[in-house]
Amino acid sequence: MIDVELPPGPDTGALVRGFAACLASVTEVPVTDLPRPDEELAHALGAWRTWLAEHGSGLVPIADPVRFQWAGWWIAVVEDPAGPGADVAVLAFGTPPGVVLSPQAPALLGRATADLRIRQAHAVASLDPVLHRQPAGAELRGTVEGLAVAPAAEAPMQLLEVAQARAGHGLDGDRYAAGAGTFTPRAGRRPGYELTLMAAEVLDEMAAAGQDLDFAGTRRNVLTRGIDVNALVGRRFRIGDVLCEGRRLCEPCVHLDRLSGPGTLRPLIHRGGLRADVLTDGEIRLGAPVLSI
Repeated sequence: MIDVELPPGPDTGALVRGFAACLASVTEVPVTDLPRPDEELAHALGAWRTWLAEHGSGLVPIADPVRFQWAGWWIAVVEDPAGPGADVAVLAFGTPPGVVLSPQAPALLGRATADLRIRQAHAVASLDPVLHRQPAGAELRGTVEGLAVAPAAEAPMQLLEVAQARAGHGLDGDRYAAGAGTFTPRAGRRPGYELTLMAAEVLDEMAAAGQDLDFAGTRRNVLTRGIDVNALVGRRFRIGDVLCEGRRLCEPCVHLDRLSGPGTLRPLIHRGGLRADVLTDGEIRLGAPVLSI
């Protein structure tokens, strides 16, 4: 996403302009390149759907936005708490979701969508469901710079020098290995809930931008350096002698924002780390190599 300010215009068309700014942000195109329909949102949505379809995407109406959970982009029309009766457009992300852009009402940035009165919402999604096979990547190497576990959901993270990994479970002493994490599946085992990795370089970049977040604040298990953890999605790799498999990105959510402080969600979008499975038992120590297979 990119930062997009509210385009100038009359107050009567503020909602359409706010929605346009959110759509321009998520598609990363200048807001001036979007169709500029009249001041009626219903007409504007039709024009934008046509424009998105030309680029292989669409706007999908969300039937129950209050309960909507999807690790992707969606745009909501909500009542502005600062001006009851006034509707504004916001861009949401994460599961559970939070506001990552609010051109009309900047004070809503970081708010959980569950706390807002949502009038309507639309997911921005691709029209092509084909899963394209990725070519084999080059060998990736890095090291373990940090280890942490939390014994229970929302409990403080405990930093370790050595951790014991258990195949099919995770790290001893961690809430996800015990099946007691905030997002632990309640209906049996599912891939991607055993181990999380985070790149130290992301935290360095955030600190340089004045957004300090320590490793414990990320609530991830393994802090790496020197390896692109995003590139491990769909690949097997070793941490020391422990065999793991990358499943998907560990996208941030408003839950992390609440535990680690406001402003955490947005800078971690697509940079929040990796979810992985543990395939073999073994020991992980600080300084251990991380090597793709």
